[in-house]
Amino acid sequence: MSNRPRAGHWLALLVLVGLAGAAQAQALPGTTTRPGAPTETRHYAIEVAGLRVGTMTATRQPQPGTTEVISTLISDVQVTFLFYHLKIYYKVTNRVRGGQLLLSTVEAHTNQGNFSSRAEWLGDHYAIRADQYKHHYQAIEKQPITYTVTDMFFGEPGSHTTAFAEYFGDYFTLARAADGTYQAHRDGREDEYHYANGRLVSLIKKNPLKNFVIRLLP
Repeated sequence: MSNRPRAGHWLALLVLVGLAGAAQAQALPGTTTRPGAPTETRHYAIEVAGLRVGTMTATRQPQPGTTEVISTLISDVQVTFLFYHLKIYYKVTNRVRGGQLLLSTVEAHTNQGNFSSRAEWLGDHYAIRADQYKHHYQAIEKQPITYTVTDMFFGEPGSHTTAFAEYFGDYFTLARAADGTYQAHRDGREDEYHYANGRLVSLIKKNPLKNFVIRLLP
């Protein structure tokens, strides 16, 4: 049996754990962007054992003349383990209006194939479907979603205790620790978010083998 790392195993580590909302009909604090606000972009390095293996970019772009905001989260990893070259490209695109998620799409391109997730508001419910590596999920959600994992990159969660995980299509819990960090939990997973002056400066994705560190670039 080959000992080569499988791309899907690494993909599961790179996926941003969502903190999903027990969303309310109105937008909660920190989930809206004022009209005319400029585009915000955050650049991060992805590191394993101190070595840089990829980049992550988070962008939030208000749409002129509307209350809509388009947010994207892109992860691009290319690294060689011994004789195996691993490639993972992962993109989340969220369209939000008035603080409520209208459409979320996820596309992932890896050595193990191409995968996708989608959550779409159809007027009175979301149709949710996730077809990712070793993860298949389909559901209907009737509560408006007003907070997602992508929002974590643009400010502290504040009063949010749950948020929507675009990749998985379901919900994650969020707790604030005594040291001011935030911990995300889902099905045995734990991620740790560190903020400084309201900016996400690092995200530690914990794993029994090696932690992934996503670190804000200057």
